[in-house]
Amino acid sequence: MDKWLWHARFFKTRSLAAKVVSAGKLRVNGQPISKPAYVVTPEDVLTFPQARDVRVIKVLALGERRGPAPEAQALYEDLDPPKPREPSTQVPRFEGKGRPTKKDRRALAQSRTDLLE
Repeated sequence: MDKWLWHARFFKTRSLAAKVVSAGKLRVNGQPISKPAYVVTPEDVLTFPQARDVRVIKVLALGERRGPAPEAQALYEDLDPPKPREPSTQVPRFEGKGRPTKKDRRALAQSRTDLLE
């Protein structure tokens, strides 16, 4: 399972894919899977979280290697493509001329941390 997710380029590393599977966050045909060594077959439907989205994927083929993106996209069909994200609140920027002063930099850093909280 973790190897297929890595081959299909859903996760940057195989260990990240294994971590998602081990945490029990992946479902195969509606059944939760907690073992990264689970064997995936064509026509299986996978449901798992990725970033802020929940992906629903139908397996079309098994991958032999982690190849380029077009080759990886041929391994699956996306049943519920992620929706485009709405632009969130803008991060404040320094709007003065030239380099900001130390006071301006502190205010800018404080406003950025306030947005993250």
